[in-house]
Amino acid sequence: MSTKRLLFLESLTQKGSNDALAWYGLAMEYKGLARTDDALGAFRTLREKHPDYVAMYLMCGGMLGDAGRKDEAREWLEAGIAAAKAKGDSHALGELTSSLANL
Repeated sequence: MSTKRLLFLESLTQKGSNDALAWYGLAMEYKGLARTDDALGAFRTLREKHPDYVAMYLMCGGMLGDAGRKDEAREWLEAGIAAAKAKGDSHALGELTSSLANL
């Protein structure tokens, strides 16, 4: 993980960025550093700002599942399934459904 990238993303998001990619990138950086609660906070903000950003549901659900937080993981994955269906994203739907089944 790049400290420089993390600092850049933190700076962008702290300034109130509405850029979905900035919030997703920040969440993924935190996830990669095993900063689960920080990642969850970034994923939550992304979800509030861009509830149709389907990839976040899979990544957040998987992270929470790996952390043993099964109920939270299930909620994220189920919300992701609904979002993928709404967007007609069959690939993401398959991944989310599989992840939920393996939880």
